Amino acid sequence: MGANTLGTLQSAPLGPANPDDAFYARTFPYYAEVSALTGIAKKPGVGVKLHSGIGGHTLLYLNGVRRDRSAGYPTLKLCEPDDAAVHQGVGLSVNSHFRNANWVAADGPDFLWYGALAPGERLTRAVYERTQERAKALGVLDGIEFHDHWFRNKPPGMTKRDFMYEISIATDYAAQFGRDIFRTRVPLDRARMAAMVTFLNELNAPYRDGKKVFNWRVLNDNCAHAAHNALAQAGIWAPWPTGQFFGVAAFNFPVPKNEFVDLVLRTNDLPIDDPDALYEDAVARRALLETGALPTAPGALARFVPAVRDNELYDIDRLRIIFYDNPFWGPYRPRLKRVLREPRYADLLVNLRHFEKLYAAALQGKRGVMSAARADFQSHYERYIAQEAAKVSALLARLDRVPELQAALP
Repeated sequence: MGANTLGTLQSAPLGPANPDDAFYARTFPYYAEVSALTGIAKKPGVGVKLHSGIGGHTLLYLNGVRRDRSAGYPTLKLCEPDDAAVHQGVGLSVNSHFRNANWVAADGPDFLWYGALAPGERLTRAVYERTQERAKALGVLDGIEFHDHWFRNKPPGMTKRDFMYEISIATDYAAQFGRDIFRTRVPLDRARMAAMVTFLNELNAPYRDGKKVFNWRVLNDNCAHAAHNALAQAGIWAPWPTGQFFGVAAFNFPVPKNEFVDLVLRTNDLPIDDPDALYEDAVARRALLETGALPTAPGALARFVPAVRDNELYDIDRLRIIFYDNPFWGPYRPRLKRVLREPRYADLLVNLRHFEKLYAAALQGKRGVMSAARADFQSHYERYIAQEAAKVSALLARLDRVPELQAALP
């Protein structure tokens, strides 16, 4: 599919109908948000020249997780439950620049998306420079080495460290300076988030120790692989292999916009009221038996967020991101249209009422004759459905007392 311009999305139900982030974080203190970012293009004369491709970029934000700044290298730690709800998190980025790490982490959603830009402030060169200084103070690239070939374009007189932060801005931090963003937010529990944190720290470990050099590869180890495989640790879907033979990988590899759509549908559209179908889904079956959860659950929301509009630095009028798909009869175009069209994918109240009906239907299901393994799964399923139905009822009762959310309901 070709690019979607901002104009085609402004009327879509992604963004404005969502509850505010603070309320969401109090409701779901541990959540992951996978974002597909458009390409980027600086205006002439703004810092080091930088122009990305139309494949886009992936960022993974984890709420309820913090960066261990004392480590001197990108390392994650899980927040305690009381701390997770205050909207504390980190944004992870995989970049071809890195030599001794798969990913780096930026602190907090505000800095990840807006850098040092204040609400209502125009994005100027002063903000751009202030954001880089803030990134250095936070140590976003502490312990990170870039591949030597990236320094070929370093301006004379600029230090390597300054150059690293210069070419990382609007990609690894302050991402909305120059990119439109599709986001999918997925609620998790503490145990599944802990599994993701362990996986991500282990992913970086061999590069930190110098046992391996990280080489970003579009087919075999790109920015989408790490986010996809981290979510696989939480039982959302099957992992995506890295290091495949390129002739095989070329026909099937993760790309940001595809992953956005796939994640929206995976976390919203499994047949929750059909235990036979869930049992046949090996990942869903294992997730329920081992973690007590299913990939599809209430609170998984999609949104579209545009680049900073009052912008002196980036060309934001022709931002592009493509699907890896047949542009004529591939499935992703109609899938995206469905996500943009149906409010249940974007509005928390509509989403919860949708699941309330699904759980009610599921509770009416009848047992038939089944094998021992199938009966064991059915027992887990029935306990899970009853538990989730009660949670949704309690959430809806809470939301009924929030007038601003009620006002957003169609």
